[in-house]
Amino acid sequence: MKKILARLVPRLDRYIISKFIGTYIYSIMLIISISIVFDFNENLNKFSTYHAPWSAIIFDYYANFVPYFANLFSPLFVFIAVIFFTSKLAGNSEIIAMLAAGTSFKRLLRPYMVSAAIIAVVNLYLGAYVIPHGNVTRYNFETKYKNKRRITSASNVQLQVAPGVIAYLQQYDNNIRRGYGFSLDKFENKKLVSHMTANVIQYDTISDSRYHWKAISYKIRTLKGLREQIQTGGELDTLIMMEPMDLVYSTGQQETFTSPELLRYISKQQERGSQNVVQYEVEYHKRIATSFASFILTLIGASLSARKRKGGMGLSLGIGLALSFSYILLQTISATFAINAGMPAILAAWIPNIIYAVIAYFCYRQAPN
Repeated sequence: MKKILARLVPRLDRYIISKFIGTYIYSIMLIISISIVFDFNENLNKFSTYHAPWSAIIFDYYANFVPYFANLFSPLFVFIAVIFFTSKLAGNSEIIAMLAAGTSFKRLLRPYMVSAAIIAVVNLYLGAYVIPHGNVTRYNFETKYKNKRRITSASNVQLQVAPGVIAYLQQYDNNIRRGYGFSLDKFENKKLVSHMTANVIQYDTISDSRYHWKAISYKIRTLKGLREQIQTGGELDTLIMMEPMDLVYSTGQQETFTSPELLRYISKQQERGSQNVVQYEVEYHKRIATSFASFILTLIGASLSARKRKGGMGLSLGIGLALSFSYILLQTISATFAINAGMPAILAAWIPNIIYAVIAYFCYRQAPN
């Protein structure tokens, strides 16, 4: 097995991959450890005030805090890792020896790209499937023991639940999954054919299937030409294509959805004609774009730090940190433009990568060969 691995992955590649991945993990452990210390010091008073148990602090909050922020700032960790160990290789004249032995810089980049691919795949999987579940637990902890603020109600909610079917709620309380002042209008060829009202509408949380509601004190008017049929009653079990999460939006809610759930939610909201899906689209595309950024930032970092400099890694590290922080800042700015200025979500997510791909090409052209 070792012989097969040695043939598939030459010693030079194994050496650089181990250095890259090892430094990447070390930088995550170091920076996240410092972040935990600062976060705990900042929130200690809140944890004490709301009597948060240690088990919840450790397993519900920080166990999900670490992967979330590690994945969020992965581009920064990639940059730091590449610049740190490549500058060290250059300082020890190892890069010069590799190039002098006939290894081109293009060939030298191969293990860098393999490492970036490993990191990108792991980040994409964690961001798309694992971290969203952890965010649910973390947000619940923050609501209970930290912020004590969460949007749990909505008023004057109107949405299209099916083609030609409009639902309206005067007031909705998400704590008890109950709405007040409900109406449901059905149109055919732009004509009203059915109008249903209910004083109270209750979501069925124990049903095996979704979209089950119970209408209390209901009244249904069915219009057939000039005739009108009226039906009233105390309770009615009905199927309405809406859920509690469609009625109440809380900040950061898109981060609690896995990527398949995001796609389903975006598709459902677009069918309803809702315009409040931009942040969900940005979140979906950003997960892919951020993972792909590992390749771009790896190329920039390797190109900047492969040349041996008299001052050591200080200049390369400074430039690398500035570029990585500017990348994260540009991500935030483009996402804000998408949400508030109507920029297409996919463009907002990929603009940082497009700009930094140009920078990467320029750095690559200046790298030693």
